[in-house]
Amino acid sequence: MNKQFVRMLCASTCLMAISSAAFAAAPAAVPNVANGIAGVVSGDKGPEAGVWVIAETSDLPTRFVKIVVTDDQGRYVLPELPKAKYEVWVRGYGLVDSARVAGEPGKNMNLKAVTAPNAKAAAEIYPANYWLSLMKIPAENEFPGTGPKGNGIAANIKSQQQWIQQTKGCIRCHQQGDKTTRTLLNNTPEGWAERITKARADGDQAVGNTGPEHAATMVNGMTQFGRTRGLAMFSDYTQRIEKGEVPVAPPRPAGIERNIVLTSWDWGNGRYIHDLTSSDRNDPTKNANGMIYGITAMHGYIEVLNPNTNAQSEFGYRVDGTKGVTLLEQPDPKRNGVPHNPMMDHNGKLWITDRGFRDRAEAAKAEPKPAYCTDPVASKYAKYWPQPGRATSTAVEYDPKTKQISGVPMCNNLHHLMQSTDKKMYFSGGDILSWVDVSVWDATKDPTKAMGWCPMVVDTNSATPSKMGALSEVVITPDREQWNKPSRAANADPESAAVTTNETAEPLDPKKDTRITGGTYGMDVDMSDASMWYGHTGPWPSSIVKFHPGTNPPETCRTEVYEPAKRANGDYEAFNVRGMSVDSKGVAYAAFAQGRLGRLDRTKCKVLSGPTATGQHCPEGWTMWDAPGPKFAGVKEGNTDFAYLMWVDIHDTLGLGKDIPIVTGSNSDSLLAFNPKDEKWTVLRVPYPMDFHTRGMDGRIDSAAAGWKGKGVYASYAMQPVWHQEGGEDGTSGPNIVKFQVRPTPLDF
Repeated sequence: MNKQFVRMLCASTCLMAISSAAFAAAPAAVPNVANGIAGVVSGDKGPEAGVWVIAETSDLPTRFVKIVVTDDQGRYVLPELPKAKYEVWVRGYGLVDSARVAGEPGKNMNLKAVTAPNAKAAAEIYPANYWLSLMKIPAENEFPGTGPKGNGIAANIKSQQQWIQQTKGCIRCHQQGDKTTRTLLNNTPEGWAERITKARADGDQAVGNTGPEHAATMVNGMTQFGRTRGLAMFSDYTQRIEKGEVPVAPPRPAGIERNIVLTSWDWGNGRYIHDLTSSDRNDPTKNANGMIYGITAMHGYIEVLNPNTNAQSEFGYRVDGTKGVTLLEQPDPKRNGVPHNPMMDHNGKLWITDRGFRDRAEAAKAEPKPAYCTDPVASKYAKYWPQPGRATSTAVEYDPKTKQISGVPMCNNLHHLMQSTDKKMYFSGGDILSWVDVSVWDATKDPTKAMGWCPMVVDTNSATPSKMGALSEVVITPDREQWNKPSRAANADPESAAVTTNETAEPLDPKKDTRITGGTYGMDVDMSDASMWYGHTGPWPSSIVKFHPGTNPPETCRTEVYEPAKRANGDYEAFNVRGMSVDSKGVAYAAFAQGRLGRLDRTKCKVLSGPTATGQHCPEGWTMWDAPGPKFAGVKEGNTDFAYLMWVDIHDTLGLGKDIPIVTGSNSDSLLAFNPKDEKWTVLRVPYPMDFHTRGMDGRIDSAAAGWKGKGVYASYAMQPVWHQEGGEDGTSGPNIVKFQVRPTPLDF
């Protein structure tokens, strides 16, 4: 063969190989989107996969942000952008933010990612839980504490688990490890001691007049550690960060996490928002395309977002003692009610728990409770369990269509609420479980006919403590003098309305039923039997309870209690429950602030009643998983995240499937979705603005025919110090509400 021909053939073959390789490596074309922006993100080494593309505008009635993730070839599509001028940029782990460039829908743009110059620069956008993982927790062998003359750990802290619960206590109000909490001007123990006394002045835009109250909470919380030892731990933590220590880098979004679309709006005008509602939990097609409602708990405003027009508004209400509720179209922070948590019922009406007073001094001046709270003639519930004292809480009902508002003066403290499948609105709060029959209230406006309540009483006197089937088979002794009585304790959750424990004041009498107490918190309906499940925050280690009013309450009210299994060394498989939700089959899930998810399958329990059914009677029913994210060094289970509340998405409003538990990653800028089938987590990270500290979520289906575009899950930034939020120091930005959607691929529009 001619040598020249051979050389030409080889050259041609090599060129073809190079061209083919280059073609395979080049990103495929991105679509042209009339109402969106698409393109490719490239860095120093080529396409950047798993980084966020952020588009932000202030041209709309409220600030609007859309965020997506690049695919494995660095491609992105920002879908469904309202007509406006946007600033578009790239944020990602291993990078620093790129320059913001101007963009608008219909015009594609490629973006240049910027590699971080060093580890410290890269770590600036790591979630708070990664920074918190640098904190050094005392070793297991240092517990129980021996007090100020010993190891400095308070003697009442018996285990490392209890120390961790105390350490994470701050995250009830804000992230721990965010930029504000890890950077101090004075990182010495003395500097920390001074810092926690600082209080916002009365009239603060975010927290109203509660600044001194929050400062007192921080000071008291530090004392619970053993003050010197606690201050030393926090000081050591921030001093090491000041010297340049950084956490391990989080992984970039991968797999289905790259299909996530985030839409964010400002709302609340810089005020702290506790929670939101968008639809009926039992039927997420209710209020389709309607308003989203949020609660500014410290100002008494009801915040409203119209996601169709991108506009926000607000209104208020006033509770006139036990006389009624008045709508305030122009909110007045001096006269507003004290709302805490919203929920929508089957009629599309908004229900709100109003806690009745802003502080202890105001509570002391409250008028007496209505007569039906104690009069056995006026109410059979008062005969069964009277509730004397001063009026505190009101269940407020508001009809957005007619703008009519009313209120049910309740006999017990209220916190969260949830409608059951039997059209009753149930409430958590103290150690009394109460409800309002929505249909009866709407028809009569008579609280004695619509309202009911029961203490939590467990069937511990069954002759045969074997597995029970239907709840109707359980019988509770109606004579309260025949119940084992709970004792007092000082280790309950500070948010609980009571500081009591499941342990009885005297040895349990197996011939009696047993009343338990301690605050209830997160809650959900069991659609399999219309019962309610509650997160039972106190006592240590906390538990979950199942409650059913039965066919003839209060005599037929029944409660079951389940604690995480206790180990031989005295530790528990999990502790500090807050969130509680149930799947469509009646399997209960519990979110533990420790950083664990628990599942209780009640059908596996060998015992459901009898003398042993006081919490530790069903270890075989529990399964536990650690949530994703870094751990404290030397701590085996849980992590540095914080599960505030949770929800099982039984209707697939998110797009990951039905019966998917979703936990709030309140310290990790995320929602955390868990697939029970493959036991894998999906992290739905909110990268901007940082400090996405949410307490709950709500899902809605606006149009089933529209696929992923017709549904989504909503959650709000819910930090009390709103100024911690990225860009919020001046009080003009945030909080935000975020809509989460999962599309089939990263390029769907």
